[in-house]
Amino acid sequence: MDNSEQKMMDSGNSGSLVVESDQNNLEVILDIPLEITIELGRTRMVVNDLLKLAQGSVIELSKMAGETLEILANQRLVAKGEVVAVNDKYGVRLTEIVTPMERLESLK
Repeated sequence: MDNSEQKMMDSGNSGSLVVESDQNNLEVILDIPLEITIELGRTRMVVNDLLKLAQGSVIELSKMAGETLEILANQRLVAKGEVVAVNDKYGVRLTEIVTPMERLESLK
């Protein structure tokens, strides 16, 4: 009998089993690598134009300045946000978390 089973028997509280079980299940996934992508915009260009790029070149993106950014986890939309500057560094402030129903719709 492991410690969690012993704690449940000692406490006599079946509710503690659910809490401990949830925490153990969460610990299993905490070390799984996750690729997070923040998409500022997209563009298409031919290889010839790509080869002409140099330091200081400007690439026009599909989104306007100030538009909502998309936050992707393993190439799936999970949230939306906006660019912020904090202490001379850029960051993203989350403004909307995609609902589970919206995530299911995006899988189709």
